Amino acid sequence: MIDRDQMLAILAGAAGGAVAIGSMEAFSATTMYPLVAIPFATSIVLVMGSPKAEPAQPRALIGGHLLSTLVGLLVVKLCGPAPWAAALAVGLAMIAMRLTNTFHPPAGIDPLVVVTNNMTWSFLVAPVGVGALLLALFAFAWHNIVARGPNKGDTWPERWW
Repeated sequence: MIDRDQMLAILAGAAGGAVAIGSMEAFSATTMYPLVAIPFATSIVLVMGSPKAEPAQPRALIGGHLLSTLVGLLVVKLCGPAPWAAALAVGLAMIAMRLTNTFHPPAGIDPLVVVTNNMTWSFLVAPVGVGALLLALFAFAWHNIVARGPNKGDTWPERWW
């Protein structure tokens, strides 16, 4: 059975996830940027729902998205937007994230999005770079201000780097 404090923490994380997803959808609608090209839905679930997990920490969140997107861009520029290139890019991104201690499983979608949509270099900056930073700032504010009561002494992140 889940005790009251655990339930409040779960509800606080879920509420934060809903607010973050709603904000992402609003951004998509107001900028006319396709929602399917914004690779943060699973990152939001991870960071808001499991804030203590290693892949939910800022280094993994931001670094994983930036690195995976960079790998995808390099592969699509070298090989073109072929299905095999997308698969190769995802595999290479997994290796790169592991080697740099930035493993963030939700970022595995980034190279797939990049290669299949033949994204330009600007995709690395916006929406990926800006989006990852905004998500980290949102998670910090949510976990340390809004959800502080239900989570008692818990803070996010466990470590910044």
